[in-house]
Amino acid sequence: MQVLKTAMHSDVLPLEGKTMFHRRAARAIVLRGEDILLLFTERYYDYSLPGGGVDEGESELEGMIRELQEETGAKNVRNIVPFGAYEEYRVWYKPEFDVMHMISHCFYCDIDEELGEVAFEEYEVKNGMRPVWINIHEAIAHNKHTLENSEKKGQSLEREIFLLEKIAENITKLAS
Repeated sequence: MQVLKTAMHSDVLPLEGKTMFHRRAARAIVLRGEDILLLFTERYYDYSLPGGGVDEGESELEGMIRELQEETGAKNVRNIVPFGAYEEYRVWYKPEFDVMHMISHCFYCDIDEELGEVAFEEYEVKNGMRPVWINIHEAIAHNKHTLENSEKKGQSLEREIFLLEKIAENITKLAS
């Protein structure tokens, strides 16, 4: 899958001599015109693509389907098409490693109109996560506003803004 961007947090440089945790992730892109299925998280006041870590023995595609179903209640995931990957190097918060290297593999897909029950992890419930349909341009503007007004570094938010902008560009190209 083509890497669309490699993001390197300044605090991880130089990488030489650092211990690195490698994480594979998969994210879903579900569109209905200019509306996109995203996760809104109260705690961080942001929108993100459904997805997360790929389990051991699972392909990126299998991980994307599982995460999409768990986080949104999506049914009948189909017409899956690769979109691209986002690679990032960021400071790792656990003592075993200095740096996390994560590649998020993103896929377009279709789902049934009606969403089923979600199966959030405990931290996702505590963070106030919920699936929402929103206009992609509104989500981008919202996330940019949140990033500008947040005291956090916003590495995940930077990833989400980049990916949403790339998806929006493709929507515009398809419409022309």
